[in-house]
Amino acid sequence: MIGGLLKGLIATTMGKENTNSGIQNRAIYSRVSFLYQAAAFLSSSAPKAAPDAKNEEPAAAVLSSTTALAVQGISRRLTTDLRAVSLKTRIRLTPAMKHAICKFCDSVLIEGQSCTSSVENQSRGGRKPWADVLVRKCHTCGRERRYPVNAPKPKRKSERGNLAVETTVNKEREPRKGGHGG
Repeated sequence: MIGGLLKGLIATTMGKENTNSGIQNRAIYSRVSFLYQAAAFLSSSAPKAAPDAKNEEPAAAVLSSTTALAVQGISRRLTTDLRAVSLKTRIRLTPAMKHAICKFCDSVLIEGQSCTSSVENQSRGGRKPWADVLVRKCHTCGRERRYPVNAPKPKRKSERGNLAVETTVNKEREPRKGGHGG
């Protein structure tokens, strides 16, 4: 009786094809995506913290401001959880997701609502177009982050390491000019 059940169990598990489409940690990516979408939704749909005092009663204004703070707190908690999950599982967040989250206070940055963006060029008179920098200022904590605009993507560390080794080897082979004792 038990042997027949085991044979049936083994036959059904061995006969099934692998339905995994090649994405490892699919559940973790789904969880990170859900946390980001929920945090973005809550922060975008939060009522404004400074309502019009003319149209509402003072008690309603206090209630709506506390509701806005509570929703913003939940959004920040979801973003903190998102960051913790990605760090614990060692998966990388996309650059777009990283740029949409304040690194200092974990607020979701929405242009015009929770952050302000501007492009700066601090080269001499703005002569160098490749020196443009996007500056995003968070309204929650007041901190700024800077991102290069249209800059070439830096090489991976492994690719940079080979170039650095080659240049140091070449420098060692060259005789020194001048100096003491040779």
